[in-house]
Amino acid sequence: MKPLEGLRILDLSRVLACPFATMLLAELGAEVVKVEQPGAGDETRGFEPFFDFGVSGYFLACNRAKRSITVDLRKPGGRQVIRDLAARSDALVENFPTGALARRGLDFAALRQVNPRLVYLSCTGFGQTGPYAGRKGYDTVFQAMGGLMGLTGERGGGPVKPGLPVADLTSGLWVAIALLAALRGRDATGQGAHVDFSMLDGQVALLTIAAARLFALGEVPPRLGTEHPGRVPTASFRCADGRFLHITASDQHWAPLCRALGLGELAALCTNAARLDQRDRIMAAMTAALGGMTRAQAVAVLDAADVPNGPVLALDEVVADPHVQARGCVAEVAHGESRHPALRLPFRFEGLADPAPLPAPVLGADTDTVLASLGYNSEKIAALREEGAI
Repeated sequence: MKPLEGLRILDLSRVLACPFATMLLAELGAEVVKVEQPGAGDETRGFEPFFDFGVSGYFLACNRAKRSITVDLRKPGGRQVIRDLAARSDALVENFPTGALARRGLDFAALRQVNPRLVYLSCTGFGQTGPYAGRKGYDTVFQAMGGLMGLTGERGGGPVKPGLPVADLTSGLWVAIALLAALRGRDATGQGAHVDFSMLDGQVALLTIAAARLFALGEVPPRLGTEHPGRVPTASFRCADGRFLHITASDQHWAPLCRALGLGELAALCTNAARLDQRDRIMAAMTAALGGMTRAQAVAVLDAADVPNGPVLALDEVVADPHVQARGCVAEVAHGESRHPALRLPFRFEGLADPAPLPAPVLGADTDTVLASLGYNSEKIAALREEGAI
């Protein structure tokens, strides 16, 4: 069996953060019913890039293993469908603007009346409380306001966003963790709960060691590119063939690194504190040494010395890497008559079924089946369709 088999999640979320979270739970075995707008669906169904079979790669990346039903929450019949689904679900996930579902009678206070054991998670940009509660935002807004962008960039340069939507993706991880924690609490108490998750809060919580530096020393870490504010050497270096190699060496690696790169005159700097004082000298010496080797030569020399290092790979190099392939990080997934590559979840189980990528749903493909499981007969389903509620 899969770890989360038997868990039912009602997914009223859209775009990236929460759909990513519910996909993780779906591939771990939870039954996830994704509610989408009739005729349109999740906005990401229209986002680039598209596979050659006409489906959004963006949507497929965040919605595998779910069931799709189409429900219009503006219609009375649609709202009743949500109440009936909530009555049979363990959890509900939504990322509507603050107060939007309350105005439709679908907030936690209303739905706990039909299911006292329901865990209800609300994901918003700024949370249900505080002076920014009504504000809108996207991934890069939270990167900016949460400190990540201010910490990222080259020496002396301006702020830079990472190459991935880090605020969205890490929010998805926080949502999955919070939901599982609340469900564990529900199992212990017998009562559901409301989880208020703010994407800004999620980014602030990730500041960890940067915040520790501020709290301990009163220092705001400067932007240092690939270097580390408190550890030397940690940086990426350009090699003779124009490729980059990243090196992270602690005290125990320093002497072997100096021998490998012919930097014997620096070997006496055997503590990190000493190397911090000589950062510029060390970086200049390592830059010169590695600039005379190809990346493959540098990797071979440093691997032989047991010094932690890794080539800076482009995305296509990552998915083709032999270790990534051997670990099964990329799999083929069916979508109708077509197939597409997808990324697997990053863990393997013994004693439980390993999670594997499953197809994403066609818009509304499961509407009638899910409604029938609630006891709706064909006449009632037809009436909802006539109303425009499904």
